Amino acid sequence: MAIQIAQDQHADEVLSSSPFALLAGMLLDQQFPMERAFAGPAKVLDRFGTLDPAAIADADPEAFAELCATPPAIHRYGRSMAGRLQALARVVVDEYDGDAARIWVGATTGEALLGRLKALPGFGEQKAKIFTALLAKQLDVKPRGWTTVVGDYGKKGFRSVADVVDPESLAKVRAFKQAAKQAAKQAADQTAEPATD
Repeated sequence: MAIQIAQDQHADEVLSSSPFALLAGMLLDQQFPMERAFAGPAKVLDRFGTLDPAAIADADPEAFAELCATPPAIHRYGRSMAGRLQALARVVVDEYDGDAARIWVGATTGEALLGRLKALPGFGEQKAKIFTALLAKQLDVKPRGWTTVVGDYGKKGFRSVADVVDPESLAKVRAFKQAAKQAAKQAADQTAEPATD
């Protein structure tokens, strides 16, 4: 299945053809519009010439940071994200022989997959759950028990990048996230109000 998260043909082809690109896009998906985050790996490929994790891990950090921060940058925080990408590439090289797909292909349970993802640089609990759901929903990678470990992200609907397959679904996910943010803000405001007699 072709990935269509970036909503840009070239960027989505890169995501569809490179497991490391998909992993890197997920890493970049924070404090930045998701489609632009997932377009980041294509920018790296175009500027650096490869998405080979070994080449990225071994690149000169300053030169790689410059490449990532050059407008249009791969992220709002292009330089710091360049370092995270190199750290991610290093783990893929050292622990998965340079093949990012081995992270999920070798996981026999949802719990194992989630654990592998949470161990990656820049992947916390929520990001690992969303990426597990993305793998299941878009690449049909469904290790035993995956729905249990991802919680609501495994349900039908438009909750996260795992559900983005076209411009319409992107808009629905964005609306869901904005509504969730608004609800969280209202809840925080209510708990912050002083008690009255």
